[in-house]
Amino acid sequence: MPDLTRSLRAATPADYDAITAVVDEWWGRPVLPALPRLFLDHFHRTSLIAEQGDEMVGFLVGFMSPSLPGEAYIHFVGVAPEARASHLGRVMYERFFDLARADGRHVVRAITSPVNAASVAFHRRMGFAAGDPVDGYHGPGRSMVTFVREI
Repeated sequence: MPDLTRSLRAATPADYDAITAVVDEWWGRPVLPALPRLFLDHFHRTSLIAEQGDEMVGFLVGFMSPSLPGEAYIHFVGVAPEARASHLGRVMYERFFDLARADGRHVVRAITSPVNAASVAFHRRMGFAAGDPVDGYHGPGRSMVTFVREI
């Protein structure tokens, strides 16, 4: 696999369709409802697309918090199964950290489902502090693990 650091670009609203075509397959379960089109319509400049040739092999949807001026948030990340050994997730997170620092942000937050052990482990490897699952974070019966990392 080629050096994916050179194939990262800012997302565009038009990338939404390509993401929707693969996100459930890449995650192995239905997750598309957690990623409505509005994220790419309004936060594409701070979101990333990783490509190998003409094929999307990863994406990161994130934004600078409009309410918390020192913070940024990574909402959703996907990496094609064949690209997972390339450390593409790490590369995309580091690029987002650079974008956040350049915008004067000093904290990055994220969340994941408590059943997503791979995501919890990944965030810990990336230097995030993981909180205990928050009951009802996404409504009744929907707990989430919160993450915070200073950059």
